[in-house]
Amino acid sequence: MRGNHEWKVRDEDGVKRELRVIKEASLFRFQTKRSDEERWTYYDNKKTKPPAADVESLIEVLERKYQRKRTPYSDLVLARKMLAHVLSPK
Repeated sequence: MRGNHEWKVRDEDGVKRELRVIKEASLFRFQTKRSDEERWTYYDNKKTKPPAADVESLIEVLERKYQRKRTPYSDLVLARKMLAHVLSPK
């Protein structure tokens, strides 16, 4: 499905972390799970904001996918707006 993005990164302490991002109704929903944890952590962008580093990582993924015509430009613009929202203080 076009709105789903998954990738893995290593945290500063060397533990692998899996990220899943699902686009639903012009909103990205983040799910993260460390390899040493059993449960997923969910960020719905309304009550809980994802970490800025995760949003930056999503932008990098979307930029690579956009270059290969695997995702629309509107998703990349939406992710950049989301980063500005996450970085803005309340």
